[in-house]
Amino acid sequence: MTTAILLKDRGVIDVTGEDAAKFLHNLVTNDIASLKAGEARFAALLTPQGKILFDFVVFALGEGRFLLDCPLSLVGDLEKRLNMYKLRSKIVVTNLSDALETIAFPDAASRPEIEAVALAVDPRAELLGWRALAEKGKIDASGPLEDYETRRIRAGVPLGGVDFAYSDAFPHEADMDLLSGLDFKKGCYVGQEVVSRMKHRNLVRKRVTPYRAAGGAPAPGQSIRAGEIEIGVTGSAVGEEGLALIRLDRLADAKEKGDAPVAGGVPLEFIDKS
Repeated sequence: MTTAILLKDRGVIDVTGEDAAKFLHNLVTNDIASLKAGEARFAALLTPQGKILFDFVVFALGEGRFLLDCPLSLVGDLEKRLNMYKLRSKIVVTNLSDALETIAFPDAASRPEIEAVALAVDPRAELLGWRALAEKGKIDASGPLEDYETRRIRAGVPLGGVDFAYSDAFPHEADMDLLSGLDFKKGCYVGQEVVSRMKHRNLVRKRVTPYRAAGGAPAPGQSIRAGEIEIGVTGSAVGEEGLALIRLDRLADAKEKGDAPVAGGVPLEFIDKS
C-alpha cells in the first residue's frame, strides 16, 4: 500500500494565462516552455547575483496553467516577486495555499490512484517517488513525515532554511545541478550569467553533502571541524544520516591529512555526490 505523507511546510501559487509558460521560462532556472501537462520540474528564482531567493517544484496542468509548490514561509514573498516581474505579461498570480496542500508518495513505484489537482513524479530524485497537490483534506495523508525526511536526506535533497540560507546560497551550493534544477541550454533568466560562470569555470567551493554519523547525527547548525579547521555546518538529520553545507577544498584537505570531520563530538563520514 502506498504511503501518503502531508508536507505541512509547503504552499502553492497558481500562475495562469496565455503568457504563463513564457513568463516562467524567462524567469526561472529550468525549462518551463517544454513542460507538458502531468509533468513537474524543479526550479528556482534567483537574485541578479545568482543566489536562490525561492526554490519550488513547478507542476504543469495544461492550457497555460502552472502550480508552484514552494515553502509556505515564503509563499507571500514569492507571490509579490512574481507580480513585480509580471509587467505586461498576460498572467494571473494567485496564492492557493489556503485551498491546496502538498502530499508526498515517496514509496510509490507507479502513479498513485488518487484524485488530485496535480500529480507527477518528484523531479529531483527517484527516491522521493511521486508528489501531488490536492484539495485540503481530500486525501488521507497520515504517513509519518520521518519516512519522507529519511528519503530526502538519503537522496541528498537540501531543505531551504535548514541546509542552506535563502538569498545567500548559489544553486550549485544547494546541489540544484545534481537534482535536475538547472537547464544550461535554455538561455537567459535572472541570475543566469553567474550560474553559467560557476559551472564553466568550476567555481563551486561549497556543497550540501550527505554524511553518516555512527550513534546518531548531530542537530542542525553545529559547526563541523577537521583538526583545527572549520569546514562546514550541519543541516537536516534523521537517525544516523544527515546533510551538511561543506567547503569542498577543506574537506579534501582533511581527508588527505587523515583528520576526521567532527560536529558536536560526533565523527562524520561524508559521501561524495559530485
